[in-house]
Amino acid sequence: MILSTARLTLRLLTVDDWPLFFALHNNSVVIKKCFDKPSEAQIRAKFNERLKPWRPASNHPLCLVISEKSSGKQVGVTGFTASQLPDIQEVGYLLLPEFYGRGYATESLQAFLTWARGEFNIQMVKAVVSAGNRGSEKVLEKCGFKLVRVEPLAYEIAGVLLDDHHFLLDCTDNS
Repeated sequence: MILSTARLTLRLLTVDDWPLFFALHNNSVVIKKCFDKPSEAQIRAKFNERLKPWRPASNHPLCLVISEKSSGKQVGVTGFTASQLPDIQEVGYLLLPEFYGRGYATESLQAFLTWARGEFNIQMVKAVVSAGNRGSEKVLEKCGFKLVRVEPLAYEIAGVLLDDHHFLLDCTDNS
């Protein structure tokens, strides 16, 4: 499976993508906005979980690698995480900082969501962003997500409790 946009390609994660996945989970800029630095064993477990075949009822993630068409360089990953709620998929994405500010997160997320809605008839998609990650919030807003709830002091990064911002995209809303 390959998705294509004007500037990007998205394809399923493979075992050969370990260096990208490891780099995304070890980059201090990415970590500062998203999570505490995981151990290599934790990263490997997340990676292996994302290699499994996915369907909407799966309780494991779907992960696609994002690459630039022009250079072939790997930009990051996007996909669904394992959602705790029935009939709602949770989306996530991580990009290498050298690709920030180019619109790649928005472009890849829009392509991914268009594909997922058509392929699997996805009805609702959620995303959770820690307070302070305004770049990710802008991406979600550009893709049609609405902020529906703020959960105070819900997530800890580097010893600091942060609010979680919960976003929702109603895929059945054609307005």
